[in-house]
Amino acid sequence: MTGFVIINIAIMVILLLVLWFMQRKHVSFTKRVFTALGLGILFGFLLQVFYEPESEAILNSVEWFNIIGSGYVKFLQMIVMPLVFISIVSAFTRLKLASNIGKISALILGILIGTTAIAAALGITTAFVFDLEAAQIVEGDAETARAQELEETYGTIEGKTMPQQILELIPANPFLDFTGARPSSTISVVIFAAFLGIAYLGVKRKQPEHAEFFAKIIDTLYSIVMRVVTLILRLTPYGILAIMTRTVATSDLDAIVDLGKFVIASYAAIIVMFLIHLLLLSLGGLNPLTYVRKAFPVLSFAFTSRTSAGALPLNVKTQKQLGVPDGIANFAGSFGLTIGQNGCAGLYPAMLAVMIAPTAGIDPLSPSFIATLIIVVAISSFGVAGVGGGATFAALIVLSSMNLPIALAGLLISVEPLIDMGRTALNVSGSMTSGILTSRVVNELDTETYNDKSLKIEAEA
Repeated sequence: MTGFVIINIAIMVILLLVLWFMQRKHVSFTKRVFTALGLGILFGFLLQVFYEPESEAILNSVEWFNIIGSGYVKFLQMIVMPLVFISIVSAFTRLKLASNIGKISALILGILIGTTAIAAALGITTAFVFDLEAAQIVEGDAETARAQELEETYGTIEGKTMPQQILELIPANPFLDFTGARPSSTISVVIFAAFLGIAYLGVKRKQPEHAEFFAKIIDTLYSIVMRVVTLILRLTPYGILAIMTRTVATSDLDAIVDLGKFVIASYAAIIVMFLIHLLLLSLGGLNPLTYVRKAFPVLSFAFTSRTSAGALPLNVKTQKQLGVPDGIANFAGSFGLTIGQNGCAGLYPAMLAVMIAPTAGIDPLSPSFIATLIIVVAISSFGVAGVGGGATFAALIVLSSMNLPIALAGLLISVEPLIDMGRTALNVSGSMTSGILTSRVVNELDTETYNDKSLKIEAEA
């Protein structure tokens, strides 16, 4: 370990202590997260100034930083499957209107998939407006390496038709899926949990005492899992600091400048889609500004952490503060992790497909291509993971279904983390929007709670 590495580690420790001191002074979670984001960007940039991006000093320092950053991500991944499973099952045990469960589920899924189709159309439009083409991107070593990685990943779905890919979502061995062994493991766990929930409702009618005992067990497990999540969320500022430092320090700033057009186009589409969410709420007779104010903490967390799954507890809590019943909030939050992610499964694959189509001799302006792409994007939005990599998997499915070269999906690797922050926040917003609108349609939304400005949402329990 060189002296430069020791100095870099010492600076990181000092910054971590600053965040710890802010926590001891009870500075709000949101402020600490954004402070960590800013410090990480600043520290990473300073490392860029004093060292070369691929220098040994940076690479060795980043290895130590990864203990915090990658460790935080691994903790999130650790809790994803238990969190998704227990949230779905508890949604059934807490749902008061068992007779409306089919309607509620259909509405949530319909809104999620419908908004994803809209996001796909928006992604296509954005690609045309900004004149985005894969041929405009210069392929470097990072892009080539990413292309090879995607080719290997593609081997798991290559040659499978869309019906076969849909069949893959059904859990043949739910215990295997709890390990996350398959790309579609998350949606398989959701399906398994839904079957248990439906079985619970049947037992509740015939053997209420057994159902009551089961519900108490689920409530206990739910409380414990959520407590684990809370402990992990408290590590967020420290994880964000390390992740952003690593990201900025090891990024090719010249490549980011070169790809600035794609970053701007992506965020333009993300902002427009978020405005569509607000428009849908307005059409439902709700004040969109109230939604923005109450949703800001969870959206900022999703933005900085880049994980929809990690944002699930805050997602559900925010929906309840917006007047959504407990059961519907759990349904919308959990389904939104794996189905109809507007950013990762809607905008991103559609934009990539339009960019890549000309390289395969396909006219992206063809009405048949556009219509097929929107349908494929909507269908393939099932099973997208809620922690890093979901957008890539969604893109692989869409590109392979459209017979487009999947290796070119790695062309944006240099700016992927930057774009993914906005995409993740949009995913969470789409999930919450589906819960709010569903509650509104079934007349279960507490409008007084929705409009109550005194309610304050924080990440800590």
